[in-house]
Amino acid sequence: MELLPVHTPGDFDPLGLLKPLAAALGGEGPAVAPYAAPDQGFARLPDGDIAAVISTSGSTGTPKQTMLSVEALAASAMGTAFALRAEGQWLLTLPVHYVAGFQVLVRSLFAGTQPTVVDSAAGFTPEAFTAAAADMTDRVRFTSLVPTQLHRLLADPSDETLRLLRRFDAILLGGAAAGPALRTVARSHDLTIVETYGMSETCGGCVYDGIPLDGVQLTSLDGRLRIGGTVLAEGYLGDPVLSAEKFVVDGGRRWFMTDDAGEIATDGTVTVHGRLDDVIITGALKVSAAKVTDVIQSLPGVEQVLVLGIPSEEWGTAVAAAVLGDVDTEIIRQAVHVELGAHAVPKTILPLEAFPVLPGGKPDRRTIKALLEDA
Repeated sequence: MELLPVHTPGDFDPLGLLKPLAAALGGEGPAVAPYAAPDQGFARLPDGDIAAVISTSGSTGTPKQTMLSVEALAASAMGTAFALRAEGQWLLTLPVHYVAGFQVLVRSLFAGTQPTVVDSAAGFTPEAFTAAAADMTDRVRFTSLVPTQLHRLLADPSDETLRLLRRFDAILLGGAAAGPALRTVARSHDLTIVETYGMSETCGGCVYDGIPLDGVQLTSLDGRLRIGGTVLAEGYLGDPVLSAEKFVVDGGRRWFMTDDAGEIATDGTVTVHGRLDDVIITGALKVSAAKVTDVIQSLPGVEQVLVLGIPSEEWGTAVAAAVLGDVDTEIIRQAVHVELGAHAVPKTILPLEAFPVLPGGKPDRRTIKALLEDA
């Protein structure tokens, strides 16, 4: 099967991908593979109805090339339309070589609307976002952001930025957990925020505000979330071993085994607790990075937190926290000590003005870990 690699440097016009993507979705052209690195190689596609190959973010390891079928992309776009109770015009704020940005193009094609693109030549800025949002023309409007972007928009917003943010019928927020402080600020400005959960392997967000999209099933197996439904990818291009490990058949149904811990309530609502590998063993004691994060994020002045384990001669692994916001480190230590015990208190707390992020907007865990190790 043919594959059309599309290099996407910083000056790439993402709207140029609409025509080949429409052909791929209609079965009239090769699958598209938007990617950032000009030397990225691709194996030959297997036969089938693959419409796109999207690389995972690589936030914790080597990016994987995820094969998405026409059926999966259509199911995701339809599920989103049902969940949002409308189709409309989308504002593209994220790179199209990551699934959240790519899906803005897919949803636009299925809705028959023309997306508007934020100028990212100087990175993501409130000024560029506001200018692009002002150019939108449809009555129903949507956008997709990561928490870092929303934080920048709300840090010192102009009246015009707030007016245009309120104009969106829904602002999808995903890619990382949004802290309570960010949620509170967004609510105070009357923004319609929809928190999403998903990944490249599920065509992006497949759970909206804790509710799975139509046709999506989630279960918790020994604490690990697994996802089923027509939104699932066909596997990883050129890696049948990993594909077989992550995409499994059980009970006559195909599942994607996530790396996330979570639980499903009796009403079907999904709660994600964080990554399974977020358990830090320090001095032979287990510490949940997610619980430490929750305690720190609940403190006034804290905007965003990333808790990681870093090498330590004394403890083997030490708890460390990178913190965005205005809060005294001693207050952080005291709060964690009271809530979780002395063993969970971060040995290193690094205040940052901004988190290093990947091109898709997710916090760059490897870079932040290196900063914590050097602190």
